Amino acid sequence: MSLVDRVKHALAGDDRVDAEQLVARLDALQRFLRVTDPYLPDNDLVAAHTLVERAGSRLALSQDHTVVALAGSTGSGKSSLFNALARLKLSPVGVRRPTTGVAHACVWGPLEPANRLLDWIGVLPRQRFIRESALDGDDEAALRGLVLLDLPDFDSVERGHRLEVDRLLGLVDQVVWVVDPQKYGDRVLHNAYLRQFKQHSDITIVVLNQADRLSPSDTDIVLTDLKRLLEEDGLTGVPALATSAKQPGMLNELREALEKTVAERQAALRRLSGDLDVVAEQLATTIGPPAAEDEVDRATVRQLSDALAASAGVPAVAAATAGAYRHRAIASTGWPLVRGMRKLRPDPLKRLHLSTDKPDAALEAEPVARTSLPEPDAAQKSAVGLSVRAVAARAAAPIPPVWAPALNTASRSRLGDLPDALDRAVAKTDLGMSRKPLWWGVVGLLQWVLTLTAVAGLGWLIAGYAVRVLGLPAFDNPKVGEVPLPTLLLLGGLLVGALLALLLRPIVNYGARRAGRRAEQRLRGAVTEVAREYVVAPVREVLNGYAQAREALTVVRSE
Repeated sequence: MSLVDRVKHALAGDDRVDAEQLVARLDALQRFLRVTDPYLPDNDLVAAHTLVERAGSRLALSQDHTVVALAGSTGSGKSSLFNALARLKLSPVGVRRPTTGVAHACVWGPLEPANRLLDWIGVLPRQRFIRESALDGDDEAALRGLVLLDLPDFDSVERGHRLEVDRLLGLVDQVVWVVDPQKYGDRVLHNAYLRQFKQHSDITIVVLNQADRLSPSDTDIVLTDLKRLLEEDGLTGVPALATSAKQPGMLNELREALEKTVAERQAALRRLSGDLDVVAEQLATTIGPPAAEDEVDRATVRQLSDALAASAGVPAVAAATAGAYRHRAIASTGWPLVRGMRKLRPDPLKRLHLSTDKPDAALEAEPVARTSLPEPDAAQKSAVGLSVRAVAARAAAPIPPVWAPALNTASRSRLGDLPDALDRAVAKTDLGMSRKPLWWGVVGLLQWVLTLTAVAGLGWLIAGYAVRVLGLPAFDNPKVGEVPLPTLLLLGGLLVGALLALLLRPIVNYGARRAGRRAEQRLRGAVTEVAREYVVAPVREVLNGYAQAREALTVVRSE
């Protein structure tokens, strides 16, 4: 394969860039940025934002022009090569360095269609030239659409020149690096520039200029060594051509390569595709394995719920519920003679301003007053903080560390609202105390019957005593065995009522413990919902963003 054929193969071949696929990759990069902007550091996304903006501008501008830059060091002969390719003296050439302070542009074809593109690139109007004219006939037709730039020296002593080179290298479609036999191995050229273009080998050409100073054998030796250096730079297969501005015949290979580039209209797409590869490689550190389906495991949520339950006073409310059950059960099933005394004691739940007379549906429909539960102490607050951090740490474990700050921030984003949310959750929870058990009413009625029986026996005995005091004939009281019926009624009513209350005490205590456990279970369920809404949900939102970013970056990296 001849050198020209190798150039053509490197610049074209079978590696054409599909425009639709390129646009799809750019759209995916935009999605990635839209998702990750709230979570990742700005410094990690600057290059991606710059590329999206630059790609959108470049694709919106002329698709019929290919911008090729001649870049090189001081004395490499860029300007001479620029003038030789244009066959006109357009860029100044001199012995004083640096000679080229601003970029010069030569446009093959009408200048007006290329002006918007040159405005975007930043070439001054007075530095723009038209190459093709009626006098050329068809001599320059093969390069019609080429915009050739002569850049300042990248090693210029003027810092502004170097900055201008770096800016323009980020905008052009193709770069022709111009080196000379003396400085082709310059460390700055290879380390600061050529190695950075390893993802852009398909839009890179390196020319050994001033080759007329070398013999053919020396030219082959230098080219071989130059290719070796290019391979070390990661630019294997990049064309390396020998050129000379003084001998037009030594420009034929470079000119044919430029003609091929112009004809294919692929350089801009290849440049953007290469830039996407670079950015995707940089962003790869922000994306790792997929997050687990259960991003925050149950054990971590349970730990968080336990800490929030303690902070919200769930144990105190459960104990108060058990106490309220016991209080109300005794008031409903105890002796009627002592029920009034029981009612003088405060209800444990009402003392905490917890409504227990309405079911859950009614609680949802009414405003919820603040409870009288005590504020969490320092230990409880510390436990909540540790548990919240544990949620963020657990979620961050399988994914890249760059997401850890966002997850930690998300987990704490609603920490200030937690106390009020927990208090509302406790206040709105149906503790199961709105209805009295049926057996309370049955036992209460039985106690009234026993009490009335005792009262009837007492009244009977009092009436008999009054009759005797008045000297009237005494009652002939019936007996049960040897015990008069009035005495049996009095003692039986009192003793059976007391015995019934004592027998019911274990049942009441069991019911109180069960009510406490039921209340604690419901309260913990409500607290867990708060934990999921105020801590876990923001964390999962970040993880969802991570999943979307991972999917988008997969598209960006596809080729």
